[in-house]
Amino acid sequence: MIKLFTQIGWFVATGCAAALTHWLVAVLCVRELDLAPLLANLAGWLVAFCVSFLGHYHFTFRHQRGPWASAARRFFLVSAMGFGINELAYAYLLHATAVRYDLLLAMILVALAVLTFILGRFWAFRHKS
Repeated sequence: MIKLFTQIGWFVATGCAAALTHWLVAVLCVRELDLAPLLANLAGWLVAFCVSFLGHYHFTFRHQRGPWASAARRFFLVSAMGFGINELAYAYLLHATAVRYDLLLAMILVALAVLTFILGRFWAFRHKS
């Protein structure tokens, strides 16, 4: 049980670092580069993917991690699926609500964290294929 709580702690820490990276890159791309929020969201995800994978591989799922290349491919699929959901929800909600783009992105990033944990734990970083 302690092992699971430790794993959840690392997941939260890594996820927060990746989500903050995603959010900061996206917001800076909008503010400084004048990118559209949906394109800035893509840039944020690409940078945050690196933070997320490295943190989860080396800390969150270190006791169960499989080969690096296999884990990277699987986690990329998990992350890309999450990003697809993120981008669709973000596109819809940007047009359907009056919520600021930066707050909306923060809410979506938090909502997808549970899905990422479950898929990472039981598939992406699992040692056996």
